[in-house]
Amino acid sequence: MTKAIAHLSAADPVLGAHIARIGRIKRDPPLFSEPYPALLSAVAHQQLHARAAEAILGRLKALSGGPLPSPAAMLALPDDALRGCGFSASKMAALRDIAAKAADGTIPSRARALRLTDSKLIARLTVIRGVGQWTVEMLLIFTLRRPDVLPVDDFGVREGFRLLHGLAAQPKPKELARIGQIWAPYRSTAALYLWRAADLAKPEAK
Repeated sequence: MTKAIAHLSAADPVLGAHIARIGRIKRDPPLFSEPYPALLSAVAHQQLHARAAEAILGRLKALSGGPLPSPAAMLALPDDALRGCGFSASKMAALRDIAAKAADGTIPSRARALRLTDSKLIARLTVIRGVGQWTVEMLLIFTLRRPDVLPVDDFGVREGFRLLHGLAAQPKPKELARIGQIWAPYRSTAALYLWRAADLAKPEAK
């Protein structure tokens, strides 16, 4: 992260001042190293508080007696079992599609994913039900640790930029994509600091 911080601070004085105030962000190891369970977790978290999603995932793990179910085990789970975990009908369909796409090779292993570009992974994985570009971008940043991903559709990223620059409104995604070109090739690190700016502005952080 040292090179990333040096580059961002030189390229963007406003972001650089924020980085100097915050210091180095400590990154925990990813919860999942493989894309398949990471996508299952991402779908579970959609539109839910983190604690509620973790409780649902805990019940899903209990069904398989440990880790999240394998693709074959997921496809074999009946509706009642998934419903009992707390999944809605739409999420159940998404989980099954993720399992099917893992089984047929659409979802690559980590080793295979590391050989694919960001754009190819986005194109490949967004065909899965319930998996949009934002979800894949989170996979790229937090599971695969790709260095140059800027999720311009993310509310927190755009809000962090707005706050740092004292703007009345958030930049539009296309505008932020253009602005963010100066942060390349470390846009993932820029996103981490923009998220932190948004988090620090929340009432509970004060």
